[in-house]
Amino acid sequence: MRKKIVAGNWKMNKNVIEAQQLMFQLLEYKKNHSVSCEVWIAPPSLYLMMAKDLYENDEIGVFAQDVSEHEKGAYTGEISADMLESIDADGCLIGHSERRQYHGETDSHCNRKIKLVLDKGMIPVYCNGETLEQRKSGKHLEVVKNQTETALFTLSAEEIKKVVIAYEPVWAIGTGETATPEQAQEIHAHIRSLIAAKYGQEVADEISILYGGSVKPDNAKEIFSQPDIDGGLIGGAALNIDDFAKIIEGFNA
Repeated sequence: MRKKIVAGNWKMNKNVIEAQQLMFQLLEYKKNHSVSCEVWIAPPSLYLMMAKDLYENDEIGVFAQDVSEHEKGAYTGEISADMLESIDADGCLIGHSERRQYHGETDSHCNRKIKLVLDKGMIPVYCNGETLEQRKSGKHLEVVKNQTETALFTLSAEEIKKVVIAYEPVWAIGTGETATPEQAQEIHAHIRSLIAAKYGQEVADEISILYGGSVKPDNAKEIFSQPDIDGGLIGGAALNIDDFAKIIEGFNA
């Protein structure tokens, strides 16, 4: 059975004291509550080692927000997959919509990063999704198909089973538009069908696909109840322990 996951992407937030406090709060919550899913965080890279030290028993997964497409060398400011492996990071986000928008990342970049992360035995969390213009023009299924094929379909069946996918409806983030659970489910089912057509249904059924839209405490349960939605990649709500805890509880019966 595929994993149920709630992952918090902290983006560029929290100073070191605030980050440490939130990490402690999350650990205390998880120790004192029954949790029905895996809990991961992706803090700024500066705090990855602190998180790994705190979560020494692997209670909470620790993921980087990005990784270089290069193995090593003169790439100032970059962090390699080898470096992440050396601090025992669990994995890395790849292709987040903000990396695409602000840094020009393409699915070909993502493909190279995914392979490097897999080679180091870590989990790539591949993010994809369409813009508002693409959604309104009716190209959303085609866009997601092209993204999925370019970034993932050079992998073997064994490799792709180790990938987690996070669908981000870019059009529903900060635009005033709202994605319904049914709209999210449509794309999740579409992605799974693409993988099934390439690798077989058994492989497709093993891959966790997270929803990266605006998951909130009041809609988490309904979103997570959709058959092809296996959890969430949470942004702003992951920065507040009460909100994040309520989203985690969206998986509780």
